[in-house]
Amino acid sequence: MTERLGIVMHGVTGRMGMNQHLVRSIVAIRDQGGVTLADGRRVMPDPILVGRNADKIEALARAHGIERWSTDLDAALANPVDTVFFDAGTTQMRPALLAKAIRAGKHVYCEKPVATQLGEAVEIARLAQSSGVKHGAVQDKLFLPGLRKLDLLRRAGFFGRMLSVRIEFGYWVFEGDLQPIQRPSWNYRAEEGGGIILDMMCHWRYVLDNLFGQVRSVSCLGATHVPQRWDEAGRPYEATADDAAYATLQLEGPDGEPVVAQVNSSWTTRVRRDDLVTFHVDGTHGSAVAGLQGCRAQSRVATPRPVWNPDVKQSMNFFEQWQEVPDTETYDNGFKLQWEAFIRHVVADAPYRWTLAEGAKGVQLVEAALRSWRERRWVDVPPLSI
Repeated sequence: MTERLGIVMHGVTGRMGMNQHLVRSIVAIRDQGGVTLADGRRVMPDPILVGRNADKIEALARAHGIERWSTDLDAALANPVDTVFFDAGTTQMRPALLAKAIRAGKHVYCEKPVATQLGEAVEIARLAQSSGVKHGAVQDKLFLPGLRKLDLLRRAGFFGRMLSVRIEFGYWVFEGDLQPIQRPSWNYRAEEGGGIILDMMCHWRYVLDNLFGQVRSVSCLGATHVPQRWDEAGRPYEATADDAAYATLQLEGPDGEPVVAQVNSSWTTRVRRDDLVTFHVDGTHGSAVAGLQGCRAQSRVATPRPVWNPDVKQSMNFFEQWQEVPDTETYDNGFKLQWEAFIRHVVADAPYRWTLAEGAKGVQLVEAALRSWRERRWVDVPPLSI
């Protein structure tokens, strides 16, 4: 038996909405025959694509075999056969769109950040809770193969007492004068919701909270290293948003012991590491380094004894001293996996913890990091009550 689930998808003409949520998630789920529930039933997503540009929306729908599209969001929300609303549009518009969908009785799922301000994020989470609708925010990095392997090591007790975490994220985003830009220009305009702190601190909050320890305080220094960029039409503009952030965070580990996290996020760095993002964890019994896909570990008993001698060329190849954590299962697309979990939550009330309240925690860390940068001091991150 296959059950239909109508989904209003807004903002899917953008890079993330189209590639990760439409093509690699909803279209892929449809191609595989839907989502299987615990009782054997299957759920088939039936999306309607909604956007302002009719030509873009129609072409996108046609390219991926989707029958329904519209430029009228109000009409789509008024249709009772579509019970889920998804948003991957601009962050500034998101709280109002989610509120409209919730008041229309829709379950809501959205990209991060859930808002640009903590007050709005808390308000929309409370509205969803009081309305009784199902709700979720994207926390895709928890589903990455590399982090799932890291989590396997953590749950197995491999690290012993966890000491520290280092996250290195980023790459060089071209300015647009010599080479075409590979990120949209609004990312570098603060007035349009741009900035790497707003974009990435939401990710780091749920990664740190779920894998390493609860965030308790932050010290952050932001920077706009490249003050001028060129937009999609080749016109120069002033970059008003931060393009790099350097943060130190204090976490409370699962055993109550402190864990130190150092997080560098940058669109103005050139990569010389295993991946575009790496997570290096040190513990008393072992260490591990994960990227998007892979994870390497070094146990206490396999730790080498290097000798510091600046007068002699280093003879050890430190990269060869780590053991690859094997692929013990097939790792599907992280966005798709979370979509499947949310669909099971909506249709069968399966457990689901990546809610709008969790999304609000990400905005809380954003505000704390921005305040730390502005006031040049440590800022506490207290437990968030929704």
